Amino acid sequence: MLNYIFSIICIYVFFGFLLYLFQRKILFNVSGPPNKPIAYGLNTVKEIYIPTSDNLSLLAWFSEPKIKQPTMIYFHGNSYNIGERSNRIDRYIKMGWGVLLVAWRGYSGNKGRPNEKNMYIDAESTLSWLANNTSTEKKEIVLYGESLGTGVAVEIGTRYKFKSVILEAPFTSIYDIAQQRYKIYPAKFLTLDKFNNYSKIDKILSPLLIISGKNDEIVPHSHSLKLFSKAIKPKHCVFIDEAMHNNLYDFGIEKEVLKFNI
Repeated sequence: MLNYIFSIICIYVFFGFLLYLFQRKILFNVSGPPNKPIAYGLNTVKEIYIPTSDNLSLLAWFSEPKIKQPTMIYFHGNSYNIGERSNRIDRYIKMGWGVLLVAWRGYSGNKGRPNEKNMYIDAESTLSWLANNTSTEKKEIVLYGESLGTGVAVEIGTRYKFKSVILEAPFTSIYDIAQQRYKIYPAKFLTLDKFNNYSKIDKILSPLLIISGKNDEIVPHSHSLKLFSKAIKPKHCVFIDEAMHNNLYDFGIEKEVLKFNI
């Protein structure tokens, strides 16, 4: 009996150690390079490279805004190269908005390794590039975070005041997601990259829009409900009954984003 208990404990510790050791491989599903913007029909989009404060160069796509229109900084989600977000940003470009879509380090063929600290560096470097290369002011910026990108958008949203902050399919924290998937382990104490959105959501300095699908199969809709409940005004939510994690644009959510920023 003691041998059996000891074996169970050893197996538990062994698999827990593997999860801890490889957690960033599990969390950050990096991607290869996209095609050129023109291959996606983005004729006004320029391919640029954003220098980071730790000497990396991040691939990004930039389209200038029309006069008196805002610029969206788009923080993409996991597993994608930026070409796979071309259809999304094209909707805003056609409405005259500027768009700066940046690829995280490790994604879209970029060098470097993503983690929470490094992604904040990428975001700050993106803001610096926009400030140094355009006349865009922060009050003209719509900060957009998608899924994993919401962890960065929330943090940056607590540092500066923007025209608005948009969160698509946000999570309360990475360790809450991990706890749901690995119920037998104390995920809160083992997670390296916490992205604790819940602790920061009421510190965002800008008008906030949260968009979520009630049938989200990756980040439960309950995360958005908790975040929206704690967030301070001005705030608005768009919760879509039939939508899942990756198909929110099938329901025309860009119209809600545009309307929120009138």
